[in-house]
Amino acid sequence: MNQIVKPATTLVIFGATGDLAKRKLYPSIFNLYKAGRISKSFSVVGVARRPWTNEELRKTVSESVDSEDKELVREFCEHFYYLPVDVTNIESFNELKSLVENIEKKHNIPENRMFYMAMAPQFFGTIATNLKASGITDISGWKRLIIEKPFGHDLASAKQLNHELREAFSEDEIYRIDHYLGKEMVQNIEMIRFGNAIFEPLWNNRYISNVQVTSSETLGVEDRGGYYESSGALRDMFQNHMLQMVALLAMDPPNRLTPDDVRNEKIKVLRALRPISKDEVKHYVVRGQYEPGTLNNQEVSGYRSEKNVDAESSTETYVGAKLLIDSHRWAGVPFYIRTGKRMSVKTTEIIIEFKDLPMNIYRKDEEKLHPNLLIIHIQPDEGITLFLNGKKIGISEGSVPVQLNYCHNCLTTVNSPEAYERLLNDCMLGDMTNFTHWDEVESSWRFVDPISDYWAKHSEDLTMYEAGTMGPKESHELLERDGFRWWEYTNQINFYGSGI
Repeated sequence: MNQIVKPATTLVIFGATGDLAKRKLYPSIFNLYKAGRISKSFSVVGVARRPWTNEELRKTVSESVDSEDKELVREFCEHFYYLPVDVTNIESFNELKSLVENIEKKHNIPENRMFYMAMAPQFFGTIATNLKASGITDISGWKRLIIEKPFGHDLASAKQLNHELREAFSEDEIYRIDHYLGKEMVQNIEMIRFGNAIFEPLWNNRYISNVQVTSSETLGVEDRGGYYESSGALRDMFQNHMLQMVALLAMDPPNRLTPDDVRNEKIKVLRALRPISKDEVKHYVVRGQYEPGTLNNQEVSGYRSEKNVDAESSTETYVGAKLLIDSHRWAGVPFYIRTGKRMSVKTTEIIIEFKDLPMNIYRKDEEKLHPNLLIIHIQPDEGITLFLNGKKIGISEGSVPVQLNYCHNCLTTVNSPEAYERLLNDCMLGDMTNFTHWDEVESSWRFVDPISDYWAKHSEDLTMYEAGTMGPKESHELLERDGFRWWEYTNQINFYGSGI
């Protein structure tokens, strides 16, 4: 049995009073601590503008974790410290350096330091510059920087930010976090593909007709209207989460399951994406925005009525796209991607549609058998569904789709590690497999920029869709032109039932 490695480190969280820290980071660190995956020699230094004290931070941390073991929570919180910091002032970083050094002596922590930027992205470059200038990164141990999205808002800004970060940290010290890569079933994609002889030989254009990736939300923009106005679905979801899933689905088998080998194969996919020129955008990409509608029997407002949103906004809340990958494995196979808000269901799933047999003896006249489908459910359900064809029971000669299910979160006896929990642990261990390399960021922005540039000048291409639906009709037409349709089993799949 492999012995659990327990990293000893000091984690500095910029934005310690924010929502991300409270909802995701503190509970994830606590779960790692409770599971014995962090050394007792660790500390967390919370940094933000608010004039909090250590006690105020520890109270917040205690309230954010879910545990009835009050003594364990108290012991955990003793490792937390707080420092009010103006990230634009180098003197604040000198104070931070002194505090970290004193804490390391107190808890006998080696000079292993992680810096997590959980705050507004416009400060990322400034923070990195001041970290270096203060000397807090000049240490005998290792240093790592964790960056939340967005990583720039286009290729030019991403390059500028990367240049600023690289002044203080090397590429192998920068962990660009994409929480989708920490999800259980996203990580399971590699195992499904490369660990099963019934799938990998078929995972190419000879046997697969199309691939569909859906990430839909029932929520609107809520209180994020100001951010969303400058982002939109293209930058918020498509450029990072959606393209990352495409890369995992389409990459060739790596030589080894090492971070470099896996990420090199993903980079090849992103570089092989066929560019969409400005003249082609309207033929390959659909931009939508939700209007008022009905969701769960309740009337909901449209995007333009949301807080901090322009009453005439042309910001997209939905993106549907057809992608083509110019490689021997995928030539001719369309990858259809859609993501949106205020849709009828909350789901993230991948559907692989296999080609029909060239001469199927069970297909009579114009009657078509149900296609073989492999569905990877990422959230909220986690699992796999495989659709095959079987004979109808009785004397009938007809066929019926047979549904084979594996429900991951039905069978596991404990909750799967939350995505941030897994990714934080990977960072402490120095495993970059599930983090985004700069070459991936660069390639994805290079693909997305022509689309956003075109949309900036052609607001007339914005289509509207009623809240509570699965997006604009133009998105369905995108597939119909190729003879396909969006498979929407989410409302009909029952892991313990049958039929469609």
